[in-house]
Amino acid sequence: MTAADEDRLTVAQFEAHAAATDQLDLGEMDTPILGLVGEVGSLVSALKKKRRDTDGFFGYHEAVVEELGDVLWYVSAVARRGGSSLVEVIEKAAGGDRKSPPVGFDDLMASDAADDNGAFEHALLELAGEVGSVAKRFTNGAYRGGADALRRDLVKFVRPLSRAAGAADVTLAAAARDNLNKIEDRWPTERRFPAPRDGGLHIDEQLPRRMRVLIYEREVNGTKFVFQKSGGMLLGDRLTDNHLPDDDYRFHDVFHLAYAAVLGWSPTTRALLKIKRKSQKAVDENEDGARANLIEEGLTTWIFETAKQHRFFANTPNLGLDLLKDVKRFVRGYEAEKLPMWLWESAILQGYAVFRELQVARSGVVLADLDSRRIWVESMTEADRVACGIIA
Repeated sequence: MTAADEDRLTVAQFEAHAAATDQLDLGEMDTPILGLVGEVGSLVSALKKKRRDTDGFFGYHEAVVEELGDVLWYVSAVARRGGSSLVEVIEKAAGGDRKSPPVGFDDLMASDAADDNGAFEHALLELAGEVGSVAKRFTNGAYRGGADALRRDLVKFVRPLSRAAGAADVTLAAAARDNLNKIEDRWPTERRFPAPRDGGLHIDEQLPRRMRVLIYEREVNGTKFVFQKSGGMLLGDRLTDNHLPDDDYRFHDVFHLAYAAVLGWSPTTRALLKIKRKSQKAVDENEDGARANLIEEGLTTWIFETAKQHRFFANTPNLGLDLLKDVKRFVRGYEAEKLPMWLWESAILQGYAVFRELQVARSGVVLADLDSRRIWVESMTEADRVACGIIA
């Protein structure tokens, strides 16, 4: 995105989108103010890491852009609940009531451009003081009498915010745009499944749009293994947990099936089914190759360790934003990076729902439907049990 694109984003446009994606309780101010304090703390933390690790802190600029955008979102949320708006706050901070043209973030940046003494750390310290004042005055009931007091304090707050952005060589417009992109990736106004990336290829190179996989546990010479079978053929190797104590990771291939069904992406499933995209040399080598397979396996193991701490996501309707951002960082540079966070969440939660059922039943028929982006498990029929050599 160019600077011109960012400058065209008005404060009103940002605020409208922020309001549409605001999932906090509209009747209370505590959470937005806590969020505002927390995001300022994250900005300070980024600076601390930069000073401590110098060039060893990778992603510093990216972190500052993200945290500045989050701060703007929470300023909007606080102002809205206090009877004001981000537009009013930015207008007054920029030096007056503007009616035309619509106020933009660049108006505030121009009025509060950083000078030689406006270094990032100094602006952040001032910002921390102002957010502390907002929190204290809120707890003391200073904002119960109307919108004016809160608006004045938010104006005082956003001025050092703009100086911090300028000192960090970031525009507030860029931070706002980044925040909108992140919100749309996580909580879109309309959920549309991306088209499968193999849609135009021969069926031999497409992930199956429907799969029926028998997964079952069987003891061999005193050791319990998990097997997978589809179309009468075994898929891959028999699996153990490779871990002490046992944690049922032997059933983890259901996660790869979930990625294939919900995301339309799984180098591991392609390898198991021998359906790599051989007609496209670069795709075959890079997107379906060994490294991509290792990325998927590593991601699956990492999520599993997190899931173990949360009862394998039982009674977890939503995944944390930080986890989903880390997932996208994990697959950066691969086609899966383009998949939205909300779809990753669906794939992970559906996969773990199947996993938990297999933990209890120790066998089942896993059904995957790429057209509807669903994966689920059913009990085996008698014919399935015979095909797997399971004796009742």
